[in-house]
Amino acid sequence: MSWSEVAPGVFRVRDTCNVYVVRSPNGRDGIAVDFGSGAVLDHLADMGIERLTDVLMTHHHRDQGQGLPRAVAAGIAIHVPPVEQDLFAHVDDLWASRPIVNDYNLRQDKFSILEPVPIAGTVPEYRTATYGGVDVRVLPTPGHTTGSVTYVVGGIAFTGDLIHAPGKVWSLAATQWSYTENEGPAMTVLSCYQLMEQPLELLLPSHGEPMPDPRAALGLLARRMQRYVDARRPYPWDLRNRLDEPFRELTPHLLLNRTSNACSYVLLSETGNALLIDYGYDMTTGLPSGTDRASRRPWLASLPALRRAYGVTKVEVALPTHYHDDHVAGLPLLRDVEGTEIWAPAHVTPILEQPERYDLPCLWYDPIPVDRSLPLGESFRWHEYEITVHDLPGHTLYHAGFEFEVDGVRVLATGDQQEHLGVPGGRREVLNYQYRNLFRVGDYRRSAELYRRVAPGLMVSGHWEPRRVDDAYLDLLTELGDELIELHEDLLPLESVDFGAGGVAGRITPYRSRVAPGATQRMDVVVRNPLLEKAEVTVRMAVPVGWSAEPAEQVLTLASGEEAAATFDVTAGTTTRRRTPVAADVTVGELRLGQHVEALVDVVEP
Repeated sequence: MSWSEVAPGVFRVRDTCNVYVVRSPNGRDGIAVDFGSGAVLDHLADMGIERLTDVLMTHHHRDQGQGLPRAVAAGIAIHVPPVEQDLFAHVDDLWASRPIVNDYNLRQDKFSILEPVPIAGTVPEYRTATYGGVDVRVLPTPGHTTGSVTYVVGGIAFTGDLIHAPGKVWSLAATQWSYTENEGPAMTVLSCYQLMEQPLELLLPSHGEPMPDPRAALGLLARRMQRYVDARRPYPWDLRNRLDEPFRELTPHLLLNRTSNACSYVLLSETGNALLIDYGYDMTTGLPSGTDRASRRPWLASLPALRRAYGVTKVEVALPTHYHDDHVAGLPLLRDVEGTEIWAPAHVTPILEQPERYDLPCLWYDPIPVDRSLPLGESFRWHEYEITVHDLPGHTLYHAGFEFEVDGVRVLATGDQQEHLGVPGGRREVLNYQYRNLFRVGDYRRSAELYRRVAPGLMVSGHWEPRRVDDAYLDLLTELGDELIELHEDLLPLESVDFGAGGVAGRITPYRSRVAPGATQRMDVVVRNPLLEKAEVTVRMAVPVGWSAEPAEQVLTLASGEEAAATFDVTAGTTTRRRTPVAADVTVGELRLGQHVEALVDVVEP
């Protein structure tokens, strides 16, 4: 083990990775970038430092942080990248649930620490924070891992494993995030180009020697990694151009972000402000394997081009068409970094703000605060534009369309309602419905009727090319909506029992909850009578041994198709347990549905 001073007040300890210590302005304390085995604690006195106040982790790999329990024992605050927070604080969930057999996930998440460590918080990407008296700017630099960050102190960049030496990386294998694609290498190129825009004097890598010419070192890596990316693709991919020109003009004041997943649109105001419609994964190079938080990287890589090319002074408002992560993942970062307000349709707002209450696919991991809830069927003004919020169920029950006029064109933003697919001899629309999104049989007939009333000249969607609208297209959507109803009427026994398209006549809210041992959680079991006549609906809670539910049962009298809620107080047992399933046992008249719907309860110590 050796240490040296690599810049004034900056020390390197050679360990399982390079651990860097930055002396605090008071001359006694210091902060560490990464922690290795923890051996840095044995050398503080040699550096003239009494204690470390904070550890900043560049990424989650074990060589960076296997010694973090020593930091915890020493009372050192641990700060981690937002995307990878679960791989520190809840890494036991990874070890308990990560697929191992028949595994197509090539991300090196199994190179995580072995036991969870408590974290003081996540580092603020794109912003400067002060740790131990040291001002540190945090920049997202995905590539080696999805959530990797670089820390900048003065002109010194602590780059983790983004770069090892000029033109080289420590590991190519770490950049392979999925089985056949090369998202990580492409992200490395983008990260290099963005870091080159910073006024840097020195790069300090996790593995390798200091690099005193940052632009040259990063530029060489970007060029070499670009060759690597192109060698694995059927055609070249101009990643530099994606950063320089991420937007395509649909009209002079309406832009399509061609780099995002899903499509994001920018409405430009003459005031210099911008409004975004949907904002999920900006500047994506593909979605890595897995659905955990560390597989999803939101960032703001396209915004510099928006300011440079279109004179935008503020991204003022963002409107999500619906709650799916590929449409909302970037909203919290926009809100925190840009001060962007989130204005959401009224039926989407509660899902964004309380996702744990819903059993729906594609929910973001954390609540997203909404600054303004927009009533359905009403219009609002944003600078020179009037925007109407339409209820547009189909792809999901909680879905909106936004109608507005820009540059003389009436536009309807339709989110993920339907897919535009290229087929031999022309194009065909495919209705994009999923049953767990609470699709209803008649939704697409209603959406076709809405399109005729609005009569847009242009429809813009969530994942496909914008579509000019004519009568033939509207006729096609009407035919598809009618066909969908016919198919479901042919295939489902709707003439005797109607569970709707989803096949379920109930739900429990909240779907996910956390309680202390022995504590009580109130649950609403919402049930619908699927029979064609009035019936008594009997509801009982099925809970584990040692738990209880009050009352024992409830009986509701419901008309055909009527919906109502039965409320129960569920008291947990005294043993901690993760994701404890409880169910509602439902009988409708003579129809015994059994344990028809479930909810999950985490029993945890307060």
